[in-house]
Amino acid sequence: MTQAGPSFPGAGALRETGRMFALGLDTTRAVFKRPFQVREFIQQCWFIASVTILPTALVAIPFGAVIALQLGSLTRQLGAQSFTGAASVLAVIQQASPIVTALLIAGAGGSAICADLGSRKIRDEIDAMEVLGVSPIQRLVVPRVLAAMLVALLLNGMVSVVGVLGGYFFNVILQDGTPGAYLASFSALAQLPDLWISEIKAVIFGFIAGIVAAYRGLNPKGGPKGVGDAVNQAVVITFLLLFFVNFVLTTLYLQLVPAKGM
Repeated sequence: MTQAGPSFPGAGALRETGRMFALGLDTTRAVFKRPFQVREFIQQCWFIASVTILPTALVAIPFGAVIALQLGSLTRQLGAQSFTGAASVLAVIQQASPIVTALLIAGAGGSAICADLGSRKIRDEIDAMEVLGVSPIQRLVVPRVLAAMLVALLLNGMVSVVGVLGGYFFNVILQDGTPGAYLASFSALAQLPDLWISEIKAVIFGFIAGIVAAYRGLNPKGGPKGVGDAVNQAVVITFLLLFFVNFVLTTLYLQLVPAKGM
């Protein structure tokens, strides 16, 4: 009897990646199946929003302030103070807003989703649902992923507004910026696709956070301690994927959408 050779390094990580990708495809297909769990979807939306709205708003203020202060100092050194508004607002809308939203969705909402599904798994509730012919993906995963996507979309708009107002306040009050120049430069350089890419990023990031949290929650190892480890792993994996996907989307956007000139 021949013994199988050792697997190559990274085989486990590659296998886990494939399974998570397969869960994403199964979830996408299950979205269009009936019946749709409307009550579960509404409950998850309310829960995720309730645990993320306040922290997201509080994080958005210093983000907008730091960007405005840094860019304000840089533009002053270059003698281009009139472009401070455009640079800071575009940085908040295109980059900071979806990233902040996704980090809070993953850190607060995603960890709760992972812990909930993990506790159900170790209590054999998931196996019982499968025995009864109920799809755990359609019943539990789909409402949570869609809720994460919807809340991320809505929170992104709120973060954009709060970040822009925070940047405006700190630039005008602390750096003696001109309100008219701040708004004029923004309206001269900003365009509608800047808002669209921000919202698209938020939806994709919400999907990633929901899928990673659901996958780690459905596959805990080692009982209750494994659930805690799965929550930590879900948050870390989501953060890594978010920054990578953000790089790809930003690169594609800058290549496909021409910049608006003065």
